[in-house]
Amino acid sequence: MPRGIDEAEYDSTLPEQSDVVVIGGGIAGVSSALALAEKGISVTLCEKGQIAAEQSSRNWGWCRVMGRDPAEIPLALESLRMWREMNNRTGGETGFRQAGTMYLCDSQRELDQLAEWLEHARVWQLDTRLLDGNEVAAMLPGMQRRFAGGLHTPSDGRAEPQKAVPAMAMAARRAGAKVLGRCAVRGVETQAGAISGVVTERGPIRCSSVVLAGGAWSRLFCGNLGLFLPQLKLLGSVMRTEPLEGPPDCAVGASDFAFRKRLDGGFTVARRNASIADIVPDSFRLFSEFLPTLRTSWRELRLRVGPRFLEEWWIKRRWSLDEVTPFEHVRVLDPQPSAKLLTEGWAHLCKAVPGFAKARVVEQWGGLIDATPDAVPVISGAPTLPGFYLATGFSGHGFGIGPAAGRLMADLVVGDRPLVDPTPYAFGRFKQVARLRLE
Repeated sequence: MPRGIDEAEYDSTLPEQSDVVVIGGGIAGVSSALALAEKGISVTLCEKGQIAAEQSSRNWGWCRVMGRDPAEIPLALESLRMWREMNNRTGGETGFRQAGTMYLCDSQRELDQLAEWLEHARVWQLDTRLLDGNEVAAMLPGMQRRFAGGLHTPSDGRAEPQKAVPAMAMAARRAGAKVLGRCAVRGVETQAGAISGVVTERGPIRCSSVVLAGGAWSRLFCGNLGLFLPQLKLLGSVMRTEPLEGPPDCAVGASDFAFRKRLDGGFTVARRNASIADIVPDSFRLFSEFLPTLRTSWRELRLRVGPRFLEEWWIKRRWSLDEVTPFEHVRVLDPQPSAKLLTEGWAHLCKAVPGFAKARVVEQWGGLIDATPDAVPVISGAPTLPGFYLATGFSGHGFGIGPAAGRLMADLVVGDRPLVDPTPYAFGRFKQVARLRLE
């Protein structure tokens, strides 16, 4: 688990009743709870382990619009607006800095692909622009590798995952939300076919709406309810360095490395375009749903057969509300990072930017990313279960677009005018499959 996650404060008493129960203390759940509380809705957030202990503290910390799927751009733009005000909104340090992002291209073909994305994105009047090789070299002093060009968005930013999500949870508590740690939700109760409550390991809570923001656990929870959610897990591996002078503040992604400056002066570094897809039982159950994605994104995925197959084979997939659940057996998903991918990424980075070779890597970690077939999240109600909503499947984009995703979810639950058009995020849409785009 990454060190230095800010500790959130928790409520000790289980409420008997709440308008809404949010399941999951990652950024999607915390943002939903915060937005609901700010609307004056009674909300209780239940986290089986610790706030932000899984992927929400393990991601790269990029807050970007650049390169997003067109379906996500409106959500990303609203999130950036919220990130700029997040320190004021939470009364804490979230680490957000508007330092820009840059993608680097080794070939004219890659540059043409980015130019095609930019053409589609012009309707949103972004400040993104294409750079030629000379402009890239001028903006990245110390870069020894020559690039064909790049894409740069000055208005994009970065934040600190280990600080931001706990700060948002504390803001939700101040706004009236109840935040419970080590309180797994085992399932839901219904009356006349609609949500009437949840059952937690500590007891029941009456409610009329439930938001499932369970990240990599969401498919398992849905399965016990008889809801089909096509979602697989990808392993991302990340490391951080000690403080280092010289490299730019701008977050940079090349074909085989990525880095962004941290609030402490160090850098978060990863091997870009290489995530591990463990072969597990769900790989076969969901083969037809994910096959189009595999065909288009296989160069970015490293398929692996390992112990995770048997681990997931033995996970209980059905349980009653009086049974101990998998969520109580495993409080925090804490996978080992891929030493091979991190070694590759570090070697590519140090060759391209020799100044990084002076820095010491002080920590490495892994995280499990909840991916959908089209790499676009589900932010939606479940038509067959009134009062049940999902905010999951963010496919590696959840931290950046989390604030607006939570606000959109709150709008849907309350029945307010949605922040953005929710149609692209509807549950059960999974017909058109797009390329996986991780940070």
